[in-house]
Amino acid sequence: MRDPREVLTRAAPPPRLTVAYGDLPDQVADVWLPDVPELLAGNSGNPDGGEGYSGTSGNAPLVVVVHGGFWRAEYDRTHTRPQCAGLAAAGYAVAAIEYRRIGAGGGWSETFDDVAQALDTVPGLVAAATAGGPVEVDVSRIVHVGHSAGAHLAVWAASQHRLPPGSRWATPAGGRARPGGGVPPAGVVPPAGVVSLAGVLDLTAAAELELDDGAALELLDGDPTTQPERYAVADPMRLVPPAIPVVLLHGRDDRQVPPDLSRRYAAAAGPRATLREMPGVEHFGLIDPESAAWPAVLDAVATLLEPHP
Repeated sequence: MRDPREVLTRAAPPPRLTVAYGDLPDQVADVWLPDVPELLAGNSGNPDGGEGYSGTSGNAPLVVVVHGGFWRAEYDRTHTRPQCAGLAAAGYAVAAIEYRRIGAGGGWSETFDDVAQALDTVPGLVAAATAGGPVEVDVSRIVHVGHSAGAHLAVWAASQHRLPPGSRWATPAGGRARPGGGVPPAGVVPPAGVVSLAGVLDLTAAAELELDDGAALELLDGDPTTQPERYAVADPMRLVPPAIPVVLLHGRDDRQVPPDLSRRYAAAAGPRATLREMPGVEHFGLIDPESAAWPAVLDAVATLLEPHP
């Protein structure tokens, strides 16, 4: 039987380009563009016949990927290459953001600073970098996809409107721009939703369970008793409901992040969150285009992008 972790090091097509959203080495995003003749001809779709983008223009919707790895420095965006290439093959433009992580200048509060800044600015940077090319990026149609700790960060970003007004990351309801943080470029709109793949969406539970040798404790430099203010603004469970729809996919065989964390979040978030539990799926199948779980990921992205009355 194949080791599910093999996807983390599997060879995959490299990004087409990289954009920088800040001056630091980790403040970058790798970008993939679809190479789909049907898309370029104005009849887009997945050439393999699976789920994917099915629009009618030469502009590709943008999927922003937030990688996991329990916020630790040893896991960076390079392990998302198979995932990103799979999304590009389905007709999407893809931007995999990097951010400072525990052990490399990240943690509290740099990791949150970077993710907030990246999600605010990377779509505009990608649109500018691809303008006039054979495939332009439609920044009016964006979905965020996060895996594991990356899902925590993506769902947290979708909940910034719930932060106290004085918080450095607070956003107006339905908006991405933080007070004093500038306005996104023209045409860049809030994402249509978030796809959470095996998300660490309950930081209090993650701390109590000491997931990955206490990663949540390291991220916030303490537990909910010693750092209550930090958990109050960093834990998606404390910031429900999110501003945009969240689709939760979680394998029932996940041993890294218990499925109960997604169940708790779905119950707390109400109608803004939709949970799909997947029998026989472990932690890494959700980012593997060769897994049986992959069509559900593409379906979640496509569903969020569907026009709603």
